[in-house]
Amino acid sequence: MAVAALWQSGAMDTAPQNPAHDTAHPPRDNTKGRVALSGSQFFRLAHRLSDAVNDVRIQLAKRWKFVPQTIAYQGYGSTTRVRVLGRVLLTQKPLPGSKAEHEAKNGNQNIRGWRAFTGVPLQYSDVEITIGDVVTHVTADRGGLIDTEVDVQLSPGWHTAVLRAEGTEPAEALIQVIAPGVEFGIVSDIDDTVMVTALPRPFLALWNTFVLSERARMATPGMAVLLDRLTIEHPEAPVIYLSTGPWNAAPTLARFLTRNMYPKGALLLTDWGLTQDRWFRSGQDHKHRNLERLAQEFPDMRWLLIGDNGQHDEAIYSAFAAENPDKVAAIAIRQLSVSESVFAGGHSEDGDHTTSRVPWIYSPDGAGIARQLAMLDLLRG
Repeated sequence: MAVAALWQSGAMDTAPQNPAHDTAHPPRDNTKGRVALSGSQFFRLAHRLSDAVNDVRIQLAKRWKFVPQTIAYQGYGSTTRVRVLGRVLLTQKPLPGSKAEHEAKNGNQNIRGWRAFTGVPLQYSDVEITIGDVVTHVTADRGGLIDTEVDVQLSPGWHTAVLRAEGTEPAEALIQVIAPGVEFGIVSDIDDTVMVTALPRPFLALWNTFVLSERARMATPGMAVLLDRLTIEHPEAPVIYLSTGPWNAAPTLARFLTRNMYPKGALLLTDWGLTQDRWFRSGQDHKHRNLERLAQEFPDMRWLLIGDNGQHDEAIYSAFAAENPDKVAAIAIRQLSVSESVFAGGHSEDGDHTTSRVPWIYSPDGAGIARQLAMLDLLRG
């Protein structure tokens, strides 16, 4: 249906057939000019096809009595500007008064496994954001995602943002406002860092999001205790969970972190599918861009970067530290076991940091990382 619509709209038109040629004078080969699409044309066609498919999904979802829902995720910011995160979807309506309805209002709706992907993004929805006395309107992107900054005067501590798209119930999100004098923050990866996955990388996202519930996931030994100690000794430090996981998995990941007693923190995830200039989103680029953004948002902050040696964290953190050595307190890398390394497709080879101006820590668990952080005076022994 979608392809037919594109054909009728002219997106797939080709030049008319040429008349028969004189066999004594072979015709020029105009095939490339007539039917071949350039890279940019093919990319635009892919965007149109993607939008057409999403339109069909929206119509089917409405036929199945799905309802619009605003989902709000935890945000963060300074005393003058905060980052607000959320999403607008068509989803199955929870029963009135049920636990699911309550969880839906704070972004933790208990939609497990593949059901998390039955929600249909409502593209370009108008969303009203209220923080205290400040009200602003933004437009969700093509994936229904809201990722925006709001100028507002707030005191340090925890605040609430209320998000509401047209036709939806309001959704509340916690916003952590960081005091101007705070100089220490924590950024942590999720998969294989705070959560044991032990799955081949090509199947990791599929298994974690389509099959497994947060109850069946296992926390990395000692990591919850480590992060808890860090937040106790640095009570004003922000905690950011930076992952290449999809936003569809955000409720499941949030429940996993809460269930395993990890400290509250903003989730910075990514989205699957086309971007404005790429076929697939780059997980490495996603992490690097957000690290650079954090460095700009908090110019006096020094970050503890926590990841694993599965494939890319070392390279990403190393590049960021080389560009911003004064903004990195230390880099802590969880070492995967032999079996985990096999599942992860090997481990990175970025282990020589003798010339680095930033301290590097390696350990297979949180307890080992904690001991080495104590030697750096980032934790009490």
